[in-house]
Formats: sequence, C-alpha cells, structure tokens
Amino acid sequence: MPENPPLVCIVAYDGLCTFEFGIAVELFSLPRPEFPHWYRAEVIAADDGLMQATGGIQVATDGGVDRLAEADLILLPGWRGAGEPVPEPLADALIAAEARGARLATICSGVFVLAQIGLLNGRRATTHWRYAEVLADRYPEVAVDPDVLFVEDGPFLTSAGSAAGLDMGLHIIRQDFGAEVANQVARRLCLPARRDGGQRQFVPMPEPVARTGGIAPLLDQIRVALNEDWPLARMATVAGMSNRTLARRMEEATGETPKAWLRRARVARASDLLERSDLTLDDVGVACGFGSPETFRRDFRRISGLAPSAYRARFRVTA
Repeated sequence: MPENPPLVCIVAYDGLCTFEFGIAVELFSLPRPEFPHWYRAEVIAADDGLMQATGGIQVATDGGVDRLAEADLILLPGWRGAGEPVPEPLADALIAAEARGARLATICSGVFVLAQIGLLNGRRATTHWRYAEVLADRYPEVAVDPDVLFVEDGPFLTSAGSAAGLDMGLHIIRQDFGAEVANQVARRLCLPARRDGGQRQFVPMPEPVARTGGIAPLLDQIRVALNEDWPLARMATVAGMSNRTLARRMEEATGETPKAWLRRARVARASDLLERSDLTLDDVGVACGFGSPETFRRDFRRISGLAPSAYRARFRVTA
C-alpha cells in the first residue's frame, strides 16, 4: 500500500446527484480501519453557499475548488445537466489539475463537465446509454463508446450510468492498492470482485408494448421454446399474420426485427444458464437454440461483449 495515501477530491455542486455522490463517498471516503493506509478524501464545492442535492438534502463541504490543486484523484459524480455551464473556477482548477498529472474520473453525466471544458477532445469516453447520443452530438471531438461500463484513456476515467461507477471505482482501487484490497472492498459492498470496463452496460431484452393481444403471446411462446427453430414463417403462422405484418408489428413492439429479437432472447436465456446452471457451454448453446457452438460464441460475444466462458467465469452464481 502507498505510504502517502492519495488525496481524493469529490466534487459537490448545486443539484448534486445523490446516488452517484454516495458511490464516490462509499468507495473513497468511508473509513476502512482494516487497511493501514487508505485514501484521504474531501468533498469540495463547485458552487458558492449551501448546495441542494437530489431528495432535498443540503450539502456543506470541506472546501472550495482551490483544494483541487493538491488532489491526486478528482471525482465528478454526475452533473446537473448536459447543457449546464461549468463554473469558470471549477473549469480552471480541473484543467490545471490534469496538467500537473492528477487523474480525473466521472460517473454518469459527470462526463459532460470534462467534455465541455475540452479535456476529452481526442479521447475515448462513455456515459449512461441514455446520454451517449447527446454527448456524441454535442462534442464530436470525443470518441464516445456508448456500450461499456467504463473507459480509461490516459488520466481520464469515465463510467456509464450510476452503478457502473462502482466498477470504475474498484478498478481505481485495484490500481492503487492491488487486487486483494479491491476484492475485500467488493465483498464488503456485496459486489462481484471485478467487471471489466468492456463489459456491456446491459443486454437488452425488448418487451412488447402491450402484454395482451398483438404479438405478446407469440413472444411468450418463443421464450419457452427457444431450443426450437423459429424461422419467420413459423412466427407468422403462430401469430396469425403474414410475414410482412409480423415484421412490422415486431418492429413497432420491440424496436427490432424478428431475427434480432430472437437472437437477443437466446442470449438472455444463455446468460441465465451460464450464471445458474452446471450445463456445459455446448449444452447451453443447444438449450437456447443456437445452431452450432460457433454461432453461440459469435452471437453471445456480439451482444454481451464477452465470450460465454468469460461470462460464466465472472458472473457465475455460487452457493
């Protein structure tokens, strides 16, 4: 462990995102007497006066942005809006901190602060999937990766929505204190010891708009028989529609073609079996209707971001 623990400055602001702020405090500010040297953490104010946080909480801090001149790590837990301007003193302090070698990390919408002041130009970054398109449109100089948990590019770490900040934070702890300490922190949080930044934010499982009528009964029937072949013609017959009508209804209800929805349904079921069963990988593929082991591996990796074996190794539920 480092003899001189890093100073972490957590930025608070009026309109503070409470959950993201809580993640930063839990990871870096919570006392951990089991470790002889832990982070020194301070909450600093981006705005003057008493600040209001989500839920009606009022926030008083340890100091102002001048404290960023000594920070080793600066955490931005969200931001009050994609278009909300960054106060000039905060912008200047962040630019100076980066220039002297500090690390800057953001959770969820906090990425908009760094993007707005130009620090992410020519860098990779991510944010919550709901904001990714906005980030890319507003800041075309930033290479936005919308489908990962977190990105590390040089001194900048950006994470996806809310809880992905935990994965990023554990990654930082692992870098600073080693895997054993990071694993202990993860266990205390009841979290998996490690999810790589490249893990997908989610494996979407589109649901029909209505649970009665339309194509909902068809989708339910497919889900309980994923091991069977489901060509478009069979789907249309079961639904009592023409192929063209079914394709249109599926697009309206799920946002995907029948083939794409079926592929995601199979991957979602395979994910569950990989987490909770002792089936071999080949048997999982057969149970979920993949035509071959190669198709299973290809489609699973394409949608989940991991090979089936890697997914099982990381997310296996054990007694």
